[in-house]
Amino acid sequence: MAAKDKDLNDLFLDTLKDIYFAEKQILKALPKMAKAAQSDKLRAAFEKHHGETEGQVDRLEQVFKILDVPARGKTCDAIKGILDEGTEIMKEYKGCEALDAGLLAAAQAVEHYEISRYGTLRTWAEELGLPDAVKLLEATLREEKATDEALSQIAETVVNQDAQAQDAA
Repeated sequence: MAAKDKDLNDLFLDTLKDIYFAEKQILKALPKMAKAAQSDKLRAAFEKHHGETEGQVDRLEQVFKILDVPARGKTCDAIKGILDEGTEIMKEYKGCEALDAGLLAAAQAVEHYEISRYGTLRTWAEELGLPDAVKLLEATLREEKATDEALSQIAETVVNQDAQAQDAA
């Protein structure tokens, strides 16, 4: 007997498991990034996003409930790689003025990954006729975009200038 062809429902669930795993990994990484940050503004942004990420995990668990499946993650090599790069930056640039610029860049890589995933999931939830899931995913997508914008502001107004000032000194 041939295996069942996979469809958009399967892809939606696989991607949901992927971002669930990613969010759980991000929850572990954010406190380390906050501790490593030299800028008070960057540290505060990481701490704020940690709280938001806890809410995002809760929303994902609600989406799993809507689908009537257990909330389980699926290893996401992409987020593991992005977070590994952040860890590498923390080690290689510890004590350097450029550390915060590197941490911020790593954090924005995470945000862009999340924005991509949540945008896709929201669109698929619409296609699959899951209006409650659409609302939950849209709320998280808005938060991720706002976090990315806040990080850009910190980069442009504080962190990059501090790193550049050290180079000029």
